[in-house]
Amino acid sequence: MSGAYAGGMEDVVVCDFCGRQAAASAALTWTTSVEGGRQKRFCDECSRTHLRAIEGKLDSDWW
Repeated sequence: MSGAYAGGMEDVVVCDFCGRQAAASAALTWTTSVEGGRQKRFCDECSRTHLRAIEGKLDSDWW
């Protein structure tokens, strides 16, 4: 669900694991990965919770 809104509002990014939404500028601390050729983004909380799986390069479908 990312996209620009009329009136100069920022893009919104959505966590691919929990669905949390944030402005693109607030999501600078989120984790980004590529799984199956598709870019995925994970919020701070999901990234912390699943850190070992992310470092082990396990697809998010596994966790």
